[in-house]
Amino acid sequence: MRYVNGMRGAVVAVVVSSAALAVAGCQPGGGGADTAGGGVTPSGAVSSAASSTPGASKPGSSASGSSSPAVSAPPSSAPAPGGSAGTCSAGSLKATARQAAVRPAGTGTGAAVVEFTNVSGRTCVLEGHPAVAGAGNGSPEMNVPLTVKPTGAAAPVKVAPGGKAWVKLTFVQVQGEADGYCVSGSAPVVYPTMVVRLPGSGAYQVALDDGQFAECDDTVTVTAVSAVRPS
Repeated sequence: MRYVNGMRGAVVAVVVSSAALAVAGCQPGGGGADTAGGGVTPSGAVSSAASSTPGASKPGSSASGSSSPAVSAPPSSAPAPGGSAGTCSAGSLKATARQAAVRPAGTGTGAAVVEFTNVSGRTCVLEGHPAVAGAGNGSPEMNVPLTVKPTGAAAPVKVAPGGKAWVKLTFVQVQGEADGYCVSGSAPVVYPTMVVRLPGSGAYQVALDDGQFAECDDTVTVTAVSAVRPS
């Protein structure tokens, strides 16, 4: 009796498996349907988020075998998996600079705090250490790249619309009075502005609100982007 029931179960399993294979054979190629579903994007913002988020087009792929176009239509949900914000684009930030309260002793700039304000309408992410160049005569095309010494660990910083993030630049300080001198023996340099470039987020030219950038040895120590204003 057990043997007969086992045989009946095996026959049913074979019939169900054959039916499933027959249905699958009637479906169109999964790759083509997935591509079509993922390619329907109503705006550049959604398209950018989908392309930068691994697996963002996958939610449509599981339903792409359906013949109903409504199933593959919701591209607006493409950025939803993980809810991650994209990197702040160049132009989505406004940068300003001020002399830092805590800085090396001397007559030069010592240290400056650069503030980035998100002027876009969406939350975005900043991360990493900036590259810095002194702008001769305040002209970006006359940049003098500084040797950057990064300090602190980099971590993603989400910046909401109207929100802020900061980096601190600490220079090799000018010593003495008047034009001063550099301990290394090199001559001090004065830059009207600095160009600060954030990884993946463009370059920003900033001037101090109370003077110019005076430093030695064209070397600067930089912090990673932070959600906490440095002093």
